[in-house]
Amino acid sequence: MTEQQQTSDDGVMTRIGQAMMLLHGGDREEARNRFGVLWQQIGPDGDPLHRCTLAHYMADAQDDPDTELAWDLRALSAAEGLAEERLAAHASAVALRALYPSLHLNLAADYVKLQQPDAARIHLDRARAASDTLDDDSYGNGVRAAIERLELRLRAM
Repeated sequence: MTEQQQTSDDGVMTRIGQAMMLLHGGDREEARNRFGVLWQQIGPDGDPLHRCTLAHYMADAQDDPDTELAWDLRALSAAEGLAEERLAAHASAVALRALYPSLHLNLAADYVKLQQPDAARIHLDRARAASDTLDDDSYGNGVRAAIERLELRLRAM
């Protein structure tokens, strides 16, 4: 990766982080606006990690469950967009693989909101299977705990 590409990557991730701060601060509309501008700038051929991360957080900024599902599906599609051989050589491969449990967990949660328990179970199973890639740290433990909580919700449906 050239220095210019690294600077560009850092800039995109910084801007995603800034919009995430707005989202977590409660300004969902401004976060959506900024994510939307970034989505247009990254484009369909942009870095899969950028597209995946951006769509993942754009989903969280949605008020409509169907729109949230659409963005979560875009995030998964971006993560799966690289052929396995390209993924192995891609600098973002490890980061993309670590996102799979969360991506599938979000999709399972979306399907629960939409009263589609069978689809939710499919993605919850995929989240659980992918969780083997997670480290034993706060992020990994948090995702695993969220998988267990959603499993309990699904049993009650």
